[in-house]
Amino acid sequence: MTRVAAVDCGTNSIRLLVADVPPEGPHTDLLRRMEVVRLGQGVDATGRLAPEAIERTRLVLAEYTAQARDLGATSVRMVATSATRDAANRADFEAMVLATLGRLPDVVPGDEEARLSFLGATASLDAAAAAHGDPPPRPPYLVVDIGGGSTEFVLGDAGGVRAARSVDVGCVRLTERHLHGDPPTADEIGRSEADIRAALAEVAAAVPVEQTATLVGVAGSVTTVAALALGLPAYDAAAIHGSRIPVSAVRSVTAGLLTATRERRAAEAVMHPGRVDVIGAGALVLRVVMDAFALDEVVVSEHDILDGIALGLARG
Repeated sequence: MTRVAAVDCGTNSIRLLVADVPPEGPHTDLLRRMEVVRLGQGVDATGRLAPEAIERTRLVLAEYTAQARDLGATSVRMVATSATRDAANRADFEAMVLATLGRLPDVVPGDEEARLSFLGATASLDAAAAAHGDPPPRPPYLVVDIGGGSTEFVLGDAGGVRAARSVDVGCVRLTERHLHGDPPTADEIGRSEADIRAALAEVAAAVPVEQTATLVGVAGSVTTVAALALGLPAYDAAAIHGSRIPVSAVRSVTAGLLTATRERRAAEAVMHPGRVDVIGAGALVLRVVMDAFALDEVVVSEHDILDGIALGLARG
C-alpha cells in the first residue's frame, strides 16, 4: 500500500486527493478537497494569469501541502492543465508552486491530461455499477472531461487508450467569451454552441467516436448536471457516481440552466458556489457532445484526472 497525494490545478478549481493505493484494485481516499480559485480568470482574453488568481491558488495550495504532509503522503504530484499551458507568464505560476509545494508542477499536454482522466474515470466503473444494481458499462468507453479551459476526449478500453484529443472549449472559457447575459441571450448561446461544434469536428477527425459503447462524463459540470437530473436534495457523491443520465434529462437540465438567472442557479441545493457562473456553459458542452455524437446516455464518474494522478503516482 502506497500513500500518495495528488493535486489537480485546472482553470476553475484546484483539488487534492490523499489516498492509499494498493498494487491492484481500488484505492482508499483519506482526504478529498476542492476549492474554486479561478486560476484561468481572464486568460482567454489576456493570455496571462492574473496576479490575484495566482495568489488565490497559492493560499489553497499551502493548505493542501500541509495536509498532505500531516497525513504522511510519501510522494506528491501536482498536475496543471489548460490555463497554465496557455499563459505567457507561466514561469510566475511555476515559481509560486515550487516555493509552496517544494516541487514544480507538471504542466501536462492535452493528450497526457486525457490519459490521466481516462485512467481515473474508468478504474471504478464496474464497482459503481454494482453499487447501483446495474450491469457493468460496456467498453469501449468515451471519457469526456469538461474542464474550465478545455475538454478532453479519450476513447479506450481495458487495454488502454485508443485515441485522444483535447480541445479548447471549457466552461470558463466559453462563459468569458460568450455568455454575458443574465440569463444569456439566444445569440450568446448560439455562438457558444457554434464554438463547441467546431471543436467537435476536430475531435471526430482524431477520435473514432463511432466505436463508443459507453459515454463516461467526468468533472464538476457533469456531476452537477447529474445531481440536478436526479433531483437530489443535496449534493451526494455516492448517488452521483455511476449514475446513468439519459440525453433527454441532459437537454432538460441544460435548457433550465441557460434560461435561469444567476440568482436562481445559486439557489439550487446541489450547486457549488464557485460553479454558479459557469455551469450553463459546462452543461451546454455535455448536451452538444451527446447530440452531435448521437449518444443516448452518460455514465457519470466522480473519479477523474485526480484519481488518475494518484494511481499513476503509486503504480507507475
